[in-house]
Amino acid sequence: MAVQSATTSLCILLYICFAANDAFAFSTDGSSRVVRKSPVSNRKEWQQGVEIELPNLEVLFDRISSASPLAKLVMEGKTMGGFEAIDDVKQPDLKWKKVEENRRKTVHQIDKLDHFQDVKIPLLRFRSSIKGPCIGERFSDFIMNLDERKKWDDQVALVEEMYPIEDLDVVNSLLDNREKYGTCTRVGVGYTQTKSGIISPREQLICGGMQEFANGATILWGTEMEEYHNHLLPEGQRHTRAKSHLFAATLCPTSANSFDIEYLLQTDVGGGLPHFMTTPALVEIVKKLFDHTRTYFEGCDNNELDLYLKSRQQEDCPKIELLSSTNADLLCEEIDLSQVHHCHAMKDNESLLFTP
Repeated sequence: MAVQSATTSLCILLYICFAANDAFAFSTDGSSRVVRKSPVSNRKEWQQGVEIELPNLEVLFDRISSASPLAKLVMEGKTMGGFEAIDDVKQPDLKWKKVEENRRKTVHQIDKLDHFQDVKIPLLRFRSSIKGPCIGERFSDFIMNLDERKKWDDQVALVEEMYPIEDLDVVNSLLDNREKYGTCTRVGVGYTQTKSGIISPREQLICGGMQEFANGATILWGTEMEEYHNHLLPEGQRHTRAKSHLFAATLCPTSANSFDIEYLLQTDVGGGLPHFMTTPALVEIVKKLFDHTRTYFEGCDNNELDLYLKSRQQEDCPKIELLSSTNADLLCEEIDLSQVHHCHAMKDNESLLFTP
């Protein structure tokens, strides 16, 4: 998560609201909202009065685990075995249909659920086994980093993490069972826009995040913001809204150098297009994501993974040396006055709106 510089002049005020309604990710009843405060950064500028509503995270994660046996396995702390340790027969209430199955392919199994959570849009489930270290952050970048996204998605025009939430302690405080739901290490609101092709451009506004677990697993999650959140859309021409009612990707290590991925996607492309026409296109684009993932992690792409791991080591070493040789008092003396004001305001949930 990028951190804004100390010269930032104005802090966003964020209201985190979570719903108590089990039927919807977001509450539609303003009287039932519980308001929490936390600062949020906007990578373009700091703005005043931005309001973000988070879904009921525990309901969302339970929903993910009900559709993803691998996510359920991770939340139970049982990562050993990956797909080999799950039992699809134990889901009699979910009428999954087999779309494809071929162990020799990168995506070796695709299933479809015609109705999920009373939403009449197919829920797709993809399974893949990858050789390489399980690094959820990199898989997240394949989706949210525009340069990475262009490597596998020819139709993407813009991807931007507009409102990354920096005060993760507040978000994690919403989860009572940290062992079950993991630790939130990244969360915010992102915007995606596609190019004009066979169909007109589409745009999406998604609240999503990343949960990391002590067992090395990662769960990426996302859900579409509601229409009453449209004030968060960027300025400019509006396009037909596509809506991802549910997105989740569970990365579960199966050894020191292999991991399984289970990917859920329930997306309405919008514009009144029938699902039997749009579902095959969604399947093909997700396959391209996994082909890119396999190429990257198995070291077939100019050892890009090795370069990434070395860069991470170089970033971590100076931090370790600094912490071991410098005590907190000396460190604070080296921070300029504006950064001190910034830190004090970040710690005070009652005075987050400030001007250094």
